[in-house]
Amino acid sequence: MGKINVLSEEVANRIAAGEVVERPVSVVKELVENSIDAGSTKITIQIEDGGKRLIQVTDNGTGMSEDDAMQCFERHATSKIRTVSDIFNISSLGFRGEALPSIASVSKLLLITRNNESEMAARVEFDGGRLKDFSKTSGNVGTTISVRKLFSNVPARKKFLKTTPVEYKHILNYIHYQSILYPEIHFRLLADGKEKLNYPSVVDKDKRFQAVFGSDFLQRDL
Repeated sequence: MGKINVLSEEVANRIAAGEVVERPVSVVKELVENSIDAGSTKITIQIEDGGKRLIQVTDNGTGMSEDDAMQCFERHATSKIRTVSDIFNISSLGFRGEALPSIASVSKLLLITRNNESEMAARVEFDGGRLKDFSKTSGNVGTTISVRKLFSNVPARKKFLKTTPVEYKHILNYIHYQSILYPEIHFRLLADGKEKLNYPSVVDKDKRFQAVFGSDFLQRDL
C-alpha cells in the first residue's frame, strides 16, 4: 500500500462536491432552496443544454452583504444554524453550508448579490473552486447565481450526465414540485432562451395545481 497523504483542499472539495452535486438538477435545487430561504417572491431559472452549459437562478430575496457574499463560499459557513441545538429546530430548507462551495469547486460560478442596506452589489467569481474576482457592481436587491460548464474540471463526473432532454426533464419536474409547494412564489423557467413555464404567485393552491396539471386534473380529483 502506498504512503498515506493528506489531500489538498482543492482535491478534497471536488470529492466532497460529489455528495452535493450529482447532476444539473442538484444545482438548481440548492440555488432555488437558497432563494426560498431568502424570502423571495419571484424566482427565475435559466438553463442551457439541460443545465450542463448554464444554470442561472435570479431572485428578489433579501440578498447578502459584501462580507456574507464572500463568506458563503467557505465550507460549513451558514446563516441557518449557530449551535447544536439549532439542528433540532431547523425551519429553513438548507443549513449545512456546503452547497455553494461544492458547486463552485466543479464549475465556473458567478454570484451577484445586494441587500437593502448596500448601495452596490457584490460580485464574486470562481473557476473550479479558485477565486477569480471579488468586486462591486450595480445590481438590484436580491441574488443572481450563474453556474457554467458544470463538471468541466471533473471529466469522470461529466461523462455520467445524461442527454440534454433527460437532464432538462429532471429540472422541469423539480420546478413543478417546488411551484406546488410554494404557490405564493412566482416561478419562471427558461430553457435555451425559450420560456417553458411561468407561474405567477397565487393565494389559492388549487389555481397553482390547475396551472401545473391543467383544469382536467382538478375535475377528475373532484
